Amino acid sequence: MTRWYSEKKREHFYKEAKKSGYRARSAYKLIQIQKKFKIINKNDIVIDLGAAPGGWSQVANKYIGNKGKIIGIDLSPIKPIEGIIFLQGDMTDKSSLKEIKTNLECKKADVVLSDMAPDISGNYSVDQARSIFLCEQALNTANNLLRPGGNFVCKAFSGEDLSDFTKKIKNNFKIVKNFSPPASRKSSSEIYIIAKNKN
Repeated sequence: MTRWYSEKKREHFYKEAKKSGYRARSAYKLIQIQKKFKIINKNDIVIDLGAAPGGWSQVANKYIGNKGKIIGIDLSPIKPIEGIIFLQGDMTDKSSLKEIKTNLECKKADVVLSDMAPDISGNYSVDQARSIFLCEQALNTANNLLRPGGNFVCKAFSGEDLSDFTKKIKNNFKIVKNFSPPASRKSSSEIYIIAKNKN
């Protein structure tokens, strides 16, 4: 019954995404995060890590208005969306951070979003460690490119490394919460760390 419900829910958000023109079902996770935490504001500069296929950038674009800016980056190429800068790069490579910095044109970002996830190996402890490694890259990006008072959202897999990583975020942000959006699968171990107001 639970699995049936989970599949039904996935199907629901998939169909909604298709209907609303979003490129991915995961767009609803960001909509739900935004509704609860007001991460993105009008005219914000937003960095979207792990942006492919572009669903989160599409959502962010609706909140920032005409004067905001979005820079998305992913290992995979992303089909263009008018008004959004998409880069192809690996966030574990320092050159990707430099490329984002160049596109910021000497400004600081207001928001860093990370929906990055590792390729799933099937070994949960390995996958969880890889997830936290990607979170570390996302936090490094936030520490380098986010303005004081800026906001950060990061997807992580629950597990033994999560509490240590959360402590690191708490050293850098005034408000830190964990959130499981309703659009996430019930069976999923993913959790979103919501961090507001960078020191």
